[in-house]
Amino acid sequence: MKKIDVRKATPVDSKFLASCMLKSSRAGKSVGIFDLIFEQNDDERLLGVLEELITSQIKTYCHYSNFLIADIDAQSVGTLCNYEPRIATSEMLAKALEPFGVREKYEEYSSLVSLCSFETDKRTWMLDFLVEKDGYSDLLIVRELLKKSLLTATLKGYRIIHTMVEIGSADILLMYKKLGFKVIDEKKCEVFKENFGRSGIALLELHL
Repeated sequence: MKKIDVRKATPVDSKFLASCMLKSSRAGKSVGIFDLIFEQNDDERLLGVLEELITSQIKTYCHYSNFLIADIDAQSVGTLCNYEPRIATSEMLAKALEPFGVREKYEEYSSLVSLCSFETDKRTWMLDFLVEKDGYSDLLIVRELLKKSLLTATLKGYRIIHTMVEIGSADILLMYKKLGFKVIDEKKCEVFKENFGRSGIALLELHL
């Protein structure tokens, strides 16, 4: 494979990031959390809304500044969101969603998801939206993204890395395990299954 360049995302990457966020949130399902929050059945419109969220002045965990981009020959081929839960809080996301008129919808689904999810530990470095472009599946790209993320986490004083994966997302779970993560807890509930067709969430951890 050609050289992989990993860099911090910029507003110019918003279209690529939006497509990766939507793909990751669906994780092989027909709908994901963004489909439910924004109640859109038009992918183009939904992607446009996500681009606005990514470039919002309010720095949620979805903000472009929290993303790394992997490039090959100046083409974006992968991304990873890494953020500090103590800064990018759920309250910040709720505030950022106000202009879209979906804050109540977000809080409604957030409370449902929280029943079978985990409290975000503010002492951990959090990962989300780890995506390789279709056609790339040899882990080289995600390893380079993770390496860059872990370097930043170390410099900021973090020693524990967390991510959450839907139970049943076998490919994503296997990818994280190959990167050294271990499942440390699972939560299952009917509400999550009713909304997303998955039985719950697995919490994965990596120690630096």
